[in-house]
Amino acid sequence: MRVIFVTPTLFHGGAERHAIAVMNRMAERGHECHAVYVKNVGDLLDRVRLGDGGTVRCLDATCYFDRRALADFAEHISRVRPSVVVATNAYALMYSWLALRRSGVRAPLAVTFHTTLLPNAKHWLQMLYYRLFFWTADCLVFICEAQRRHWLRRGLFSRRNELIYNGVDTEAFSDRRSPEDREKVRSALGFSDADFVIGILALLRPEKKHLQLVEAVAALRKMGIPARALMIGDGVMRPAIEARARSLGLERDIVITGLQQEVRPYIVACDAVALCSDAVETFSLAALEAMALGRPVVHSHIGGAAEMIQPGENGFLFPVGDTEALVDRLARLSGRADRERMGRKARETVETRFSERAMVDRYERLLLDLCRTSLPAEEAVAH
Repeated sequence: MRVIFVTPTLFHGGAERHAIAVMNRMAERGHECHAVYVKNVGDLLDRVRLGDGGTVRCLDATCYFDRRALADFAEHISRVRPSVVVATNAYALMYSWLALRRSGVRAPLAVTFHTTLLPNAKHWLQMLYYRLFFWTADCLVFICEAQRRHWLRRGLFSRRNELIYNGVDTEAFSDRRSPEDREKVRSALGFSDADFVIGILALLRPEKKHLQLVEAVAALRKMGIPARALMIGDGVMRPAIEARARSLGLERDIVITGLQQEVRPYIVACDAVALCSDAVETFSLAALEAMALGRPVVHSHIGGAAEMIQPGENGFLFPVGDTEALVDRLARLSGRADRERMGRKARETVETRFSERAMVDRYERLLLDLCRTSLPAEEAVAH
């Protein structure tokens, strides 16, 4: 196959990392893969590895709808003549749909959709016209069952609708570090072996609710549990988080790493991982990565969290915004034996249900099928 993968940006987000993983693995399997991103935003370009014949193109759109960028994309499609185009989320779908028609190239169009709840009225208004592109695309891929049900009830669908769970590279995300290596990382971060270190792997944005974890750490310490937080990332909420930590006397107990290209040593330094999002998580790659590294996850009950986490087995769920429940679930992981048992189960869950290999297998089969069914009858017989 010759596949063009389209993303809005190369920003450090779950949807973009997912697209890069799929295109890289498809290229490794001998397919000719090309990457296109609409706006020149983000720092993930060095993760794109498409091999011989693959190309990476930025459309350099300077506004929401850039006619020059659209014309450039259409010309690129005419030159590449893809077997199939795969867009990531609605904005990239819009550009892909319009550019395909402008190019005159007949190729199936698939979209992977990573969103469940929309954050504001602006996004809901945009979805009114995005629906037209979804309805006329050849395939819509949801990433969890809860998301699929949510959107089908609201009339968002395509000519073909599929469910493919996100997956994690279980070889890359495997805890092979020695206890001594882990201790060195913890020590460098200011943690002792006795500390109960709770990680959170997310950009420091309001919807990720890092402040809720600060409150939870304060409550746990009042209970006599030596809780500390390791926030892996950076973002606009950093000043507010640091201010709240100071007001609670937790300056030394809330550690922020800043943006990290390599997150695995930091996850391994944690005893458990919390994800407190109130709106944006559909099927968290960060949660799967933590689970693959043998860390139990306490996750807000949102999106497809219940499809990856079995409470009391490999982690816990808690109601969105309920800090008391979050504290309760984290307290249950403060004992080493329980969290190590649940961490082993978390790793097993990813290996058996959410591996990257299984995910890419399903995408490869789907895209091959879309290519076959889109061929004219005489070509399909020959093929």
